[in-house]
Amino acid sequence: MLFSKEIQNEFIRRIEEFVLSGDYGYIDSILLACEEYDIEPTIAAKYLSKPMIEKIEQEGIKFNMLPQKSSELPV
Repeated sequence: MLFSKEIQNEFIRRIEEFVLSGDYGYIDSILLACEEYDIEPTIAAKYLSKPMIEKIEQEGIKFNMLPQKSSELPV
């Protein structure tokens, strides 16, 4: 399913609305928006902006879903 530019912007705004409500993080917000727009998360990933991807990455590291990007040894 391809989005028009208008739908893409609406999709991104909806994700931001979920995050700004304070009830959801970026990962959960994207999954909720995917359900709402009836698309697969792998398809939605193509439409995410670079800053949003970075926020998702930070959230993944915070919740130990991704390895930390650190060259320091844990003390």
